[in-house]
Amino acid sequence: METEPQLNETLRRVEAVMFLARSPLSNRRIAQLAGLEDGTEARVHLKQLNAFYDAVGRSFHVKQVAGGYQLRTRPQFAQWLRKLEHLPAPSRLSGPALETLTVIAYRQPIIKAEIEAIRGVSCGEMIRQLLEKGLVRISGRSEMLGHPFLYSTTKLFLTTFGLSSLESLPRAGKMRGTGLPAWAEPAAELPPLAAEPKNTNTNTALDGSAGDNAEPDNNQVSAADSAAGSEANTGSQLVDQND
Repeated sequence: METEPQLNETLRRVEAVMFLARSPLSNRRIAQLAGLEDGTEARVHLKQLNAFYDAVGRSFHVKQVAGGYQLRTRPQFAQWLRKLEHLPAPSRLSGPALETLTVIAYRQPIIKAEIEAIRGVSCGEMIRQLLEKGLVRISGRSEMLGHPFLYSTTKLFLTTFGLSSLESLPRAGKMRGTGLPAWAEPAAELPPLAAEPKNTNTNTALDGSAGDNAEPDNNQVSAADSAAGSEANTGSQLVDQND
């Protein structure tokens, strides 16, 4: 009977660190916790761990996400792991909120008026919901008149959608025929902003939204199910939906 290959002491230390980490760890942090020389050695050992997991058919692997590394279950087991009672329900976003998040992700940092110019409707309520969920943050103020808030995505956004960085976002050239809009291209021009009345307070970041306030119940979609590489949290490990 063929025996399963064994991990050496160093790889077992790295594996133990990854198993207990609740959030993605940088290679330098992994090196510190596992007693390695530097981040380069940590990356080498993580690669060896993944090769081992692939060779023996483990149900989990090390994945690069949100600028770090995390131990996650493989996508094909997601439907079974959802049956575990302690798993939190997937974060759900309405269609308008998901569209607003997409605009921010591709055009960040971006002001509210530019988001509304792209979508064609008021987005104050959608931005508020995304801020509350921790997917979007206020990253500064624009140099435009009134210095309106600039919005960007967060590390939680990368973790939720299984992205290693913003460079991992699919581009229009790679998504031809799947409905990715033209403005998702980095060089795309934004629609011109409509002239605002002089008494408009441009510092107000979260105006009420007449166009998005009413969200029909049948227009709910799962944020995790809508992105390649999305995952559901399982405590010390995460469940991959797609790679």
